[in-house]
Amino acid sequence: MAKQTVAEQFVDILVHAGVRRIYGVVGDSLNPVVDAVRRNAAIDWVHVRHEETAAFAAGAEAQLSGRLAACAGSCGPGNLHLINGLYDAHRSMAPVLALASHIPSGEIGTGYFQETHPDQLFRECSHYCELVSSPRQMPRVLRTGIQHALGRGGVSVIVLPGDVAGEPAPARTGEHALGTARPSVRPGDAEIAALAQLVDEADRVTLFCGSGTAGAHDEVMAFAERVKSPVGHALRGKEWIQYDNPYDVGMSGLLGYGAAYDATHECDLLLLLGTDFPYNAFLPDDVRIAQVDVRPEHLGRRTALDLAVWGDVRETLRCLTPRVRVKSDRRFLDRMLKKHADALEGVVKAYTRKVEKHTPIHPEYVASVLDEEAADDAVFTVDTGMNNVWAARYLTPNGRRRVIGSFTHGSMANALPQAVGAQLLYPGRQVVSMSGDGGFAMLMGDFLTLVQHDLPVKVVLFDNSSLGMVQLEMMVSGLPSYGTANRNPDFAALATAAGAYGVRVDKPRQVRSALRDAFRHKGPALVDIVTDPNALSIPPRISAEMVSGFALSAGRMVLAGGVGNMVQMARSNLRNIPRP
Repeated sequence: MAKQTVAEQFVDILVHAGVRRIYGVVGDSLNPVVDAVRRNAAIDWVHVRHEETAAFAAGAEAQLSGRLAACAGSCGPGNLHLINGLYDAHRSMAPVLALASHIPSGEIGTGYFQETHPDQLFRECSHYCELVSSPRQMPRVLRTGIQHALGRGGVSVIVLPGDVAGEPAPARTGEHALGTARPSVRPGDAEIAALAQLVDEADRVTLFCGSGTAGAHDEVMAFAERVKSPVGHALRGKEWIQYDNPYDVGMSGLLGYGAAYDATHECDLLLLLGTDFPYNAFLPDDVRIAQVDVRPEHLGRRTALDLAVWGDVRETLRCLTPRVRVKSDRRFLDRMLKKHADALEGVVKAYTRKVEKHTPIHPEYVASVLDEEAADDAVFTVDTGMNNVWAARYLTPNGRRRVIGSFTHGSMANALPQAVGAQLLYPGRQVVSMSGDGGFAMLMGDFLTLVQHDLPVKVVLFDNSSLGMVQLEMMVSGLPSYGTANRNPDFAALATAAGAYGVRVDKPRQVRSALRDAFRHKGPALVDIVTDPNALSIPPRISAEMVSGFALSAGRMVLAGGVGNMVQMARSNLRNIPRP
């Protein structure tokens, strides 16, 4: 039997680790690996038009599945294009294995054609980045990279020269157990006892939840009921904690709404659950704070803590809830629920009055209709910028929908490539890319990937012909808007020319029917909706020091606007308050 090549061994190990596709663009240094994929029925090569898309797509697949995903780039410029998507995957704690193929091994260090040093370039956006300079390093280096990506949550990069990939492997792959399931991490008894004491001593407890509450919805609700606690969330916690939540007081942060800010500042104990919320200006500095996180490096890096608890949220609350005394006083919770409902009522009117006649179309109206028309198990990928605002305020979570974006890295152009990975992972589910015109245009070439692979992604394009969030930042800083205008084509016509379904919408009454038609279409579709570039509302007390990018130095809330179905949720929770 002929010996395996290093490339064949590489592919076999990925398959054994559960990888079912590699996203990338082919190139000569990748040829041995691509050919090994061609001859292996258990894995596919997903040809994209830009390597950045490959990394974003792999990151999306990993975020949604929790399993290892893979991408690849050829030597030099090819693998350099991966770097932005890998940064996003790494900061999102998505387990991704990236193959950065390299120039011929004998030429490394000579300034050879297309020479870079990927083993150095990718170190900041990975847990593990190693050069395979000899076949004898395989398969241990690859398996080590896989364990880093899965065990620590993030990116591993394997740098493989093309000539080494084509050499015979010294031994066949063989069976080797890989740890692919994450363990539960329970705090020690002393930490549980200390946290229980803090809770028992507090009269007013508020929970603030992030993406670390995934899988812990029931435990959070049971604890909130036991201690009569309002529950707020960060953007990445929305999909996990807001649905079926009678204690919901909204979201804090730059895009926040409702009473979450008040609840975190008026309590006497704030519990940060599974969140690495970066905007410390929104966190109080005069209340006791305890933080629970499975990543110990997250503990205390945003604010001073009275107690740091290393453990995952679900196991921690399972241990903690029976240990704390039941609180009977609901006055703080009920006051926050009422404040939340009042806050939402106060902002919703601006986008419910005559919106069906307003042109250009209110983007809030589009987001509200999209929320109503999308499937109950839809997967939304959301562009950075104003689309984050519309997703945060209008998409209604239900425990089945998923919402992902570049919420930590904050990259433009993430939504379309993430939709590629989402749709390949879930071929039977509706995948909706909430794209801005700026982000869509940046990686527009990969709309052709949807057509080539017949992926039925629905791109809903919020086309305001501007970089809306940047325009807002300039306005808040007292600067005239400059360099933010986009001269856009008819994107629907481009979609049609590419062989997809495309429709352009410039009147509010067309929005619902256009979305329904696109959702009924069997293949890829683009709905180009001309929205109002002036749909930016800023409270009068904002000062020039408040916003720098997404970092807020002071203040509560930069944006005010509608909140869609969350008003109904708040009203429902208010009705559930016991009456004397």
